[in-house]
Amino acid sequence: MSVHIQAFSFNTFQENTYVVSEGQDAVIFDPGCYTKEEEGALFEFINTNGLMVKAILYTHAHIDHILGADYCQRTFKAPSHLHIEDQNTWASVKNYAHLYGFENYKEAEVPIYLLEDQKEITFGSLTFKVYHTPGHAPGHVVFYHESGFVINGDVLFKGSFGRVDLPGGNLNVLKKSIFDIMFKFPEQTVVYCGHGPATTIGQEKQTNYILEF
Repeated sequence: MSVHIQAFSFNTFQENTYVVSEGQDAVIFDPGCYTKEEEGALFEFINTNGLMVKAILYTHAHIDHILGADYCQRTFKAPSHLHIEDQNTWASVKNYAHLYGFENYKEAEVPIYLLEDQKEITFGSLTFKVYHTPGHAPGHVVFYHESGFVINGDVLFKGSFGRVDLPGGNLNVLKKSIFDIMFKFPEQTVVYCGHGPATTIGQEKQTNYILEF
């Protein structure tokens, strides 16, 4: 069986939500679905393909990445996983969601399953290695799969990188995450980003403007 990666662009931030599956085992990454239409698109894909959601994983807890947390937790009844250092980030969303126009934001329970740096996590046939990559958010993590891809949230983008002007952001810390962790993955590694198109480690090591700082 091969691993399948399905991307959805959700909410006004055009956040990328991913469903990664192998056989019938599936994991949802960063559910950003907010409208009924977006929730329906995610549900239809999972239901049509007969997938069993084994877990909901979060790279970090900024609003655009957790807008669909409550819906997914209630609908798929799967355990949620977050790094402990982003629990406060998660809890703060309810205080500012309305400022971004998300008056109908429903706060989900903070995930009690805590992700740890350098730990492997397995859900059915899917296994990922977790790397703590702060700088954009204190508890940001990425998920590496041995087949040659990484779900990287908002650390790297194609030709760019995550903003550092939000609470807990730090450019020097983010640079360390990129150079000491991300750029150590094989160059052919496919990087699935929290916004925009996918890229590769090799391409970003040559062209990303983080190199100018």
